[in-house]
Amino acid sequence: MKKNLIVFGTRPEAIKMAPLVNEFKKNAEFFDTRVCVTAQHREMLDQVLDFFGIVPDYDLDLMKPNQNLYSLTADIILNLQEVLEDFKPDYVYVHGDTTTTMAASIAAFYSGAQICHVEAGLRTHNKRAPFPEEINRQITGRIADYHFAPTEASRENLLKENVSPETIVVTGNTVIDALMDSSKRVETIENEEIAKLKTLVNPNAKLILVTGHRRENHGDGFIRICEALREIAITHTDVQIIYPVHLNPNVKKPVYELLSGIDNIKLIDPLAYPAFVWLMNQSYMIITDSGGVQEEAPSLGKPVLVMRDTTERPEAVKAGTVILVGTNRDLIVRETKSLLQDHKRYEIMSGLHNPYGDGKASEKIVKFFLNER
Repeated sequence: MKKNLIVFGTRPEAIKMAPLVNEFKKNAEFFDTRVCVTAQHREMLDQVLDFFGIVPDYDLDLMKPNQNLYSLTADIILNLQEVLEDFKPDYVYVHGDTTTTMAASIAAFYSGAQICHVEAGLRTHNKRAPFPEEINRQITGRIADYHFAPTEASRENLLKENVSPETIVVTGNTVIDALMDSSKRVETIENEEIAKLKTLVNPNAKLILVTGHRRENHGDGFIRICEALREIAITHTDVQIIYPVHLNPNVKKPVYELLSGIDNIKLIDPLAYPAFVWLMNQSYMIITDSGGVQEEAPSLGKPVLVMRDTTERPEAVKAGTVILVGTNRDLIVRETKSLLQDHKRYEIMSGLHNPYGDGKASEKIVKFFLNER
């Protein structure tokens, strides 16, 4: 029996790794699978674990006030040593591009375990955008023994970096696995956040869901974003903008200063995963700088404007399911107005095929290792 250790620390990682955890648990006769969370994000992580019914075997509980990348990286490596020496896993699974991903890969390499990188091969080739994610995933890509790429384009990125073809498997993205299951469940579960949202959403308005948090947009970028949202709301009174505002002061301060007091803009606290999925379902379109939302929203038929100048998910741009608008105030306004007013364009965009898979990525990963036995 092979021993798997699945490591993650943030809410997005938990969402994307939960289907893989549960798929391996279905095959308990072949795999001893344990979960280790670093709790790089604490409260948001716990909400996801509860929703997906996952109880960690190891909880490093590393979140601290005023934490920085130096201390977090060191803490992850040092604290994982005890876990790795206790369990002695054959395989360590990490996801994407967080500090947990990069540091856990290094620790796993030191332990002698084989590293399995889920959502491998995404690249912008700009080490400062996104920061520090681009370097995190490139470091992980150099260390990993197996690469589970969401798309053919991601596979091509890895091949250009001389990764052995036999170690790369194109699976689609596990976030679609999570979404397919969750989007059905949130329509029937009893949930306090969803109940509150139902009283907030205007059923007679076109709902625009907004999220934003990227470091590279802090400062002038968020000011331009808020100016664009303000203009959209004022010139389109038949639209409702709902913005769950990230708690980072660099985001929260400009958003509340520039957007408070506008009747058809609702600024709310960050949402747990089930409530966010429900709200995506209700939206007409989404404006975001999130990577995960670029992958999820097309499966729900929601056009996405991406507030970034570049993306490690070019497949969505090529497929036409997302449009890059950066933090250009005029471009955000123009593209939003076009999708609000041009019904034919909206229908075409919302009906396009999602390039990130069919919701069976976790099954493909587990099947690969069943065949490796």
